[in-house]
Amino acid sequence: MKTVKCKAEYIELQQLLKMEDFISSGGAAKYFLAENEVFVNGELENRRGRKLRPGDTVKILGKEFIIE
Repeated sequence: MKTVKCKAEYIELQQLLKMEDFISSGGAAKYFLAENEVFVNGELENRRGRKLRPGDTVKILGKEFIIE
């Protein structure tokens, strides 16, 4: 499980996807989420603007991340 530092109150799911090189631009998030399963705290998520706060866990293509 990889730790992702959150300097603000939250980060958006599309920011995490871009930071971890799953997508090259924020606009690609919509298409990525339509074609791939992404889980936030164990629940399927398809909103690119989903706010991720410290303590949240995210699973993307078999990789797990925790927001700190």
